[in-house]
Amino acid sequence: MAETTVPTGLTVQQWDERYFTNYISQNWFKPFMGTGSSKMIQVKEDLTKKPGDSVTFTLVNRLRGAAKGAGEALEGNEEEAPLRSFQVRVREYAHATKFSKFEAQKTAINMREAHKDILMDWNMEMDRDNVIAALHSINGVNYGDATEAQKDAWLVDNVDRVLFGALKSNASSLDHSTALATIDNTADKLTPDALSLMKRMAETANPKIKPIKMRGAIDKTNAYVVFAHPLLVRDLSLNSTFVQANREARNRGTDNPLFTGADYQWDNLAIYTIEDYPNITSTVNVGVAHLIGAQALAMAWAMRPETVEEDFDYKRKVGLAIKQWYKIEKMKFGTGTSDTADLKDHGVVTGYFAAVADA
Repeated sequence: MAETTVPTGLTVQQWDERYFTNYISQNWFKPFMGTGSSKMIQVKEDLTKKPGDSVTFTLVNRLRGAAKGAGEALEGNEEEAPLRSFQVRVREYAHATKFSKFEAQKTAINMREAHKDILMDWNMEMDRDNVIAALHSINGVNYGDATEAQKDAWLVDNVDRVLFGALKSNASSLDHSTALATIDNTADKLTPDALSLMKRMAETANPKIKPIKMRGAIDKTNAYVVFAHPLLVRDLSLNSTFVQANREARNRGTDNPLFTGADYQWDNLAIYTIEDYPNITSTVNVGVAHLIGAQALAMAWAMRPETVEEDFDYKRKVGLAIKQWYKIEKMKFGTGTSDTADLKDHGVVTGYFAAVADA
């Protein structure tokens, strides 16, 4: 009797599906990702179904016109919907490993599974690094590669959503390096007051930064997320008012998924310590914190993470690879017919604070 066997190609596809399922379930950014405009990371997979290398995201800002009353004409007084567009161009990210079957025979470790695991870890870390780099970028240019002129131009356009230390006036020069130099090791640490100031900046920016909408067990909750350098969060954790507020918040509990994994809460902000978050050398060491709202980041996928396994050297060696076509960028909106003039960060308030090293 003939016995049906599973073709190798199908086995590889099963690995892909299992890998992608695990990738999504274990992805640290999963609570912040979604296809809707209320998510922090808005995901589009349009290019997985059709050719092309770019995806356009629509940015919708609020209407500001006054209501009309009885006897006042609506016709001819319509307000133009404030729609903007933002384009993301995908690129390839790939990595691979290889091992000898004879070497694998010498160890009790399942080399194939071990290599799959480290490829997944690499992919997760790459995603994290790409998110951090996007948030820290200057109009699409990596912060470390941006010129002083580019940083100054970015500050001019985003001064209503950038904070240097404790005071908004520290940015009055509209010169990025000069503003950084105003940061003091004592007066300009990240504090609860500074967090609340960043929140007010988000709420009063023009256009305002929309909070992330999450549905908890009881009702809909709007909140912002804060990602911050470990030294900045350390300073927060030493503030007695902040510590007491968090003790009371944790006693009350919360059903909001945004707060479930957060290190701290304050003023309806979910605060996360992020390893490897940026720090800048100025007159003092400066750490970065980002207050993040809806549509802060755009994630465009043309090909989901795909795994490949191949034999080499007459099946004496096994190669494992992962590849995907995607891009994560900080959403920006501008003016003009191409939406590219005077760019503003769509969903982010950037804060620079003193990051005094541990003794």
